[in-house]
Amino acid sequence: QRLGVLHVGQRIEEQADFEKIYKNAWADNANACAKQYAGTGALKTDYTRTGKRTQWGLIMDGWNSLIRYYKNNFSDGFRQDAIDLFLGNYSVDEVEPASPLHVNKDWKFLALPIIMVVAFSMCIICLLMAGDTWTETLAYVLFWGSASFGTFAIILYNGKDFVDAPKLVQKEK
Repeated sequence: QRLGVLHVGQRIEEQADFEKIYKNAWADNANACAKQYAGTGALKTDYTRTGKRTQWGLIMDGWNSLIRYYKNNFSDGFRQDAIDLFLGNYSVDEVEPASPLHVNKDWKFLALPIIMVVAFSMCIICLLMAGDTWTETLAYVLFWGSASFGTFAIILYNGKDFVDAPKLVQKEK
């Protein structure tokens, strides 16, 4: 009222159009910030926009969380490098002839995840499309299940090699 936005006697709670615009602007801003920081939209924007949690909002939050987990562990090392480079919090070893940002990855970084996904998919397909006998179905499920479990175990054993960690070294203080 002091700023002249509301008349005397008007209350902000009674301004439904303003509230809708404000909540949408707030949620849009949260999405923009979250995309820059985490690579996905913000969580719980359905609640921010409407004041209620929805089933679709829960599903989208789960999806965004999965995407964030993947990006944080397997494709976000460059973000931290960019931040460190921008802020000046890095040091490059002048003796090292190669760039610290370039790391050669061997075949397992592409092949093992593909093998695991294919094996797991085949296991599910064998479960859904049963064979002529239960022993045949069991044999296929055991084969593809063990193949997917085996590749998953190899990936877990070599887990640190799959993580996309920052490559720039921090300056010593």
